[in-house]
Amino acid sequence: MKDEEFSLPRSRAANERLHAMIPGGAHTYAKGDDQYPEHLAPVISHGQGAHVWDVDGNRYIEYGSGLRSVSLGHAHPRVTEAVRREIDRGSNFVRPSIVEADAAERFLATVPTAEMVKFAKNGSDATTAAVRLARAVTGRQRVAICGDHPFFSVDDWFIGTTPMSAGIPESTNALTVSFPYGDLAATDDLLTRYRDEVACLILEPASHTEPPPGYLAGLRELADRHGCVLVFDEMITGFRWSEAGAQGLYGVTPDLSTFGKALGNGFAVSALAGRRALMERGGLRHSDERVFLLSTTHGAETHSLAAAMAVQTVYVEEGITARLHALGERLAAGVRDAAASMGVGDHVVVRGRASNLVFGTLDANGQPSQEYRTLFLRRLLAGGVLAPSFVVSSALDDADIDRTVDVVAEACAVYRKALDADDPAPWLAGRPVKPVFRRLV
Repeated sequence: MKDEEFSLPRSRAANERLHAMIPGGAHTYAKGDDQYPEHLAPVISHGQGAHVWDVDGNRYIEYGSGLRSVSLGHAHPRVTEAVRREIDRGSNFVRPSIVEADAAERFLATVPTAEMVKFAKNGSDATTAAVRLARAVTGRQRVAICGDHPFFSVDDWFIGTTPMSAGIPESTNALTVSFPYGDLAATDDLLTRYRDEVACLILEPASHTEPPPGYLAGLRELADRHGCVLVFDEMITGFRWSEAGAQGLYGVTPDLSTFGKALGNGFAVSALAGRRALMERGGLRHSDERVFLLSTTHGAETHSLAAAMAVQTVYVEEGITARLHALGERLAAGVRDAAASMGVGDHVVVRGRASNLVFGTLDANGQPSQEYRTLFLRRLLAGGVLAPSFVVSSALDDADIDRTVDVVAEACAVYRKALDADDPAPWLAGRPVKPVFRRLV
C-alpha cells in the first residue's frame, strides 16, 4: 500500500476514546501515540505469533512485542495451555499456593547464581525493593544508577532523575547519583566522593553495547571494596542474553538482580532474586530489623507463575535464546544491506545484541533525528511492519524477516529522497514523533 493511501480511521477514533478516559491514552508511556507518526498509531485488536492485527483490519509483522516482554510470540500454545490449566484451579488464596514453591524452585534452577527469589507483578516494584533492601542492609541512603541506561523504575528514586520529575521532592532527587557505563575509574571516583554513603550500584549489565572486558568483574570488586550492594537490572537481558541472564553469560554474580518482561511472555510477573543473606532480611528467619521487601496481593497469582514456568521450559527445551540471536543476526544483516544499497547505510543504523536490536535514524549531519524516525516509521507501517525497534521474537520466521527487509528497503529509498532534499518535512504528514521523557507535552 502506498504511504499516501495508508490511513487508520478506526485506530484514530479508538485513540480518541483512549485519551478521553486514560491519561496519555495508554497505560505505558512507551506505547503512547506520540511515539508514532501523527494519526498512524495502530490500536491492536489481537495477535498471534509474530503478527498483530489492528482495529482497522491491517496485519503487521511485529517487533519489540509487548515492550520486549513477548519473546516467544503472542498466544504461545505451551504458555497459554499452562495458564488455562491453572486458571481452572483458582488464581489467588489466603495462604501461599504450592505453585509458588514450584515456581521458585524452577526460577532458581534457571538462574543458579541466585539463592532466593520473590515474585511481583512489574519491574518497578522489584527494582525498588532491591534499592530498599540495599539501603536497609548498608544503613546508607544514596543510590548510584548507571546514567547511560534509560529506565529503572516508575518510583521517585529514579523518575526524579528524568525530565518528568514533577511531583518529586528535591530532597529525594539529591539521594540519587549516576555513574557512566564502562568507566570503572569514574565509578571509583564517585564512590570515593560519597564514601560510606552509597547503598548500591544499579545498572543493566549490558545494553546496546557489550560490557568492556573485565568491566562487570571490576564493578563487583568496586562494590565489595566500597561496601555497597551490586544490583543487576535484568529486565531486558534476562533470557534474551541467556536463560540465566547476563550474569549467567558473563560469569559475574551480583548481590541482587531483577527479572521481568520475557519471564512471563506477556503475563504479569517479575522477580527479585539474590543472595540469601540479603534476601532473608525481608523474611521471618533472622534476628535483625525487619525489611518490608515485597508484599503484593497479586504477586503470586498462580496462572502468571504457571506462565513463567512454561516460558522457562520452552526456552531451555527449544533453545530459544539461540534462535533469537539467529533471527536477529539475519535481520540486522538484511537491514544493513538494504540501507547500504539505497545509499543511507550511514543514516539508518542497527545497534545492539542480535536478540535485542534497536535502530537509529540519523540526519545529514549524522545526528539522531525524530523527523527522520517519523519518516521511517511511516513507511514501515504502510508496508505492514510495526517496529518501534527491531527486537525479535522467536515466532518470526525467515519469510517475516525477508518481508521486513523488503519494506526497510522501500523506506530507505524514501529516506534517500529526503536526505537529497535536505528536508524530511514533505514525507512526515504531521508532527514528528517525540521522546518519551520530556518536560512539556
